[in-house]
Amino acid sequence: MGCIFCSIVAGETPADVVLETEELVAFLDRRPVFKGHTLLVPKAHHATLPDLPAELRDPFLAAAQRLAAAMVDGLGAQGSFVAMNNTVSQSVPHLHCHVVPRTKGDGLRGFFWPRHGYASGEPGEYAARLRSVLE
Repeated sequence: MGCIFCSIVAGETPADVVLETEELVAFLDRRPVFKGHTLLVPKAHHATLPDLPAELRDPFLAAAQRLAAAMVDGLGAQGSFVAMNNTVSQSVPHLHCHVVPRTKGDGLRGFFWPRHGYASGEPGEYAARLRSVLE
């Protein structure tokens, strides 16, 4: 009911999809901390991690693990930052895992998340680079 992530899953709202399985979809964040910042969501609406059914825990974590590796292999990052909020600071009440490419000296400090935009055409390029190593 009015969930932007459910709308993306349903194909009603466009997104730069990076990874899709029967149960999950990952797409670029429209307001990335760094270019390549990806959100992983279950296709079924579950608000928080405690709401995620047991049978989705392993596929969800496995997909987050693949995305973290893709930040290095596909984008040349040195590592990644992987995080989830549950209710507090959760901007969309649909479980989502942030996977953010990181490089030493990139300026990210603690939980202060400055946002960096994409230039025209860049989201598709970044999504394609990540997809290429996830396929």
